[in-house]
Amino acid sequence: MDALNSIFGNKIRCSLLIGVCLLFASSAMSLAEPKTHHHDFVIQATPVKRLCTTQNSITVNGQFPGPTLEVNNGDTLVVKVTNKARYNVTIHWHGIRQMRTGWADGPEFVTQCPIRPGGSYTYRFTIQGQEGTLWWHAHSSWLRATVYGSLIIHPKQGDSYPFTKPKRETTLLLGEWWNANPINVLRQSTRTGGAPNVSDAYTINGQPGDLYNCSSQDTIIVPIDSGETNLLRIINAALNQPLFFTVANHKLTVVSADASYAKPFTTKVLMLGPGQTTDVLITGDQPPARYYLAARAYFSAQNAAFDNTTTTAILEYKSAPCSPNCTNGPAVKPIMPPLPAFNDTATASAFTTSFRSPRKVEVPTEIDENLFFTIGLGLNNCPKHFNQTRRCQGPNGTRFTASMNNVSFVLPNNISILQAYQQNIPGVFTADFPANPPLKFDYTGNVSRSLWQPLSGTRGYKLKYGSRVQVVLQDTSIVTPENHPIHLHGYDFYILAEGFGNFNAQTDTKKFNLVDPPMRNTVAVPANGWAVIRFVADNPGAWIMHCHLDVHINWGLAMVFLVDNGVGTLQSIEAPPADLPLC
Repeated sequence: MDALNSIFGNKIRCSLLIGVCLLFASSAMSLAEPKTHHHDFVIQATPVKRLCTTQNSITVNGQFPGPTLEVNNGDTLVVKVTNKARYNVTIHWHGIRQMRTGWADGPEFVTQCPIRPGGSYTYRFTIQGQEGTLWWHAHSSWLRATVYGSLIIHPKQGDSYPFTKPKRETTLLLGEWWNANPINVLRQSTRTGGAPNVSDAYTINGQPGDLYNCSSQDTIIVPIDSGETNLLRIINAALNQPLFFTVANHKLTVVSADASYAKPFTTKVLMLGPGQTTDVLITGDQPPARYYLAARAYFSAQNAAFDNTTTTAILEYKSAPCSPNCTNGPAVKPIMPPLPAFNDTATASAFTTSFRSPRKVEVPTEIDENLFFTIGLGLNNCPKHFNQTRRCQGPNGTRFTASMNNVSFVLPNNISILQAYQQNIPGVFTADFPANPPLKFDYTGNVSRSLWQPLSGTRGYKLKYGSRVQVVLQDTSIVTPENHPIHLHGYDFYILAEGFGNFNAQTDTKKFNLVDPPMRNTVAVPANGWAVIRFVADNPGAWIMHCHLDVHINWGLAMVFLVDNGVGTLQSIEAPPADLPLC
C-alpha cells in the first residue's frame, strides 16, 4: 500500500510540476506576445515658467516636455490626439518606419491635413524591427518648440541589448526655449523675410539649468553610483540648432543612434543635429562628486546670429559629498566640462564619421536611381508691393529662402500630398522634381548671384516599389555653407560616406563603406561638404525629406519621394482611416 501511495504521490507531484511548467510557459508566451498601447494626447495651452517669465505654451496633457512612450519591438501604438489649442496641429513619430501606414506619419499637408482646433485624430501604427531611442513631435509651424517627447523602443520580451544591461536608464531631451510665443517668432520672420529671433536658452528635459537666471532650483539631476554603468538616451529636440554634448571627466561609449545599434566607440563629445538621437553608456568610474552634463551650439553658418548659451544637468554620485538636499551647508558646485568651440567642425566631423554598423550589412550595390541633390539657402527679391515701411529684412532688402536642386518646396494648403497621390487628384503637386541640379556649378565656391534665387513649387520624385536609391546630398555656399540635418520620413538609410568640398564621383566613390555603414534616419550633411545615402524604396506612400532645422523647412528646404505600390496587399499602402482630418 505504501508503494502504491508513493507511486500515486509521485504522479500527482509530476502532474503538479507539469502544470506549473505549462503555466510558466504560457506566461512566458503571453509576455512575448506583442501588445497594443493606447494613449490620449490632449494638445492644450499651459502656463510654463522658465527664465523668470511665464509663457502660455502649447503642451501635451499639460506636460513640458510631453509624455514618454515606452513600447517593445513589435508592439502597436494607438494614440488619440485631441486639439484643444488655438492652432492647427499634427504629430510626427520621428524615425518610425510606418510600413504601409503613411497616414500616421504626421507632417502637415504631406500625409494628412492638420487637426483643427476642437478636432481629433487617432494615429495607429506598429513598430517593426526597430529598437532604441526615437521621439515624437508636432509637425506644424513651430509647435515643435514645446510639443515633443521621447519614444523608447525596448527589445522584444525575452530579447536583450547587444551590450551589458545597464543598471539604470535616463532619457535626456535637448531643446530650445524662447521668452516669447514661438509661433509669433515664426510669423514675424515670415512677414519680414528676415531670420527669426534666436532662442533665449537651451534646455535638458525642459529645464535650462543653473547657468541661467531663475533656473538653478529645477536643474535636472542624473543619478549614478560608483562602479555602475548606466544608459543615457540623448535626443536633440532643438528647433534650429545642432548641439555638442559632453559630461565632465567621463567618457561616453556610443552604442546606438536613431534606433539602430552601432559598433561601440568611445568619445568625450557628441554632436547631434536636430532630430538625431544617440544612446551612450556611462560608467561611474570617477571620484564621487557632482559633474555637469552640458550642451551648447555647434554653429557652422557664417555671420549669423545664434544662441551661444549653455544648458546643464548634473550627474550626481549617490555618495557625493553634500547633495542638493544638504543640511550641513550649500551644495558642492559641480565640475564643468570643457566644450568645443562653437564652430569646431573638425570635432563634429570626427564624431559623425566614427559610426559603423555592429556587423556586415546588406547595402544595395546595384543602383536603380542615382540622385544628386544640392541643398542650401538662397535669397528672393523683395515683392514689389512691399513699401518702404515694410521693406524685406533679409540681406540687402531681400527675403531668405532655401531649396533642394534649386526648387524651394511649397506645402499645399487644401489637401495632403498623400491623398492627392493615392486618389490621383491633379493640381496639388507635380512629379518632376529634378534628379540632378538644373545647372552644375562650383557648389562650395563663389557662386554666381544669378543662382541665389530658386524656383518655388510642390514637386515630388517618383520611385518604383523596390527600387534601389542612392542620393548624394551636396551642401552649397549660397548665402552661407551650413551643417544641414537631413531627415527622411518612412525610411532608415545607410550613410556610405561624407566629406568636404564638391562631391567627385570619380574619386569619392572609393571612400564608400559598403561593408558596415551606419543606419540612420537623419544625416548631418557637413558644412561646405556632402554625404551619400542609400535605401530600398520598400514603403509605398508620400515621404518628405527635409532639413530638420525648422527655419529651413519653412523656407523650403524639402522635397517629397512618391513611392508606388508594389504587387499585392503587403506591398501597398493601407486605405486611409475613417477619421483622417479633413481640410
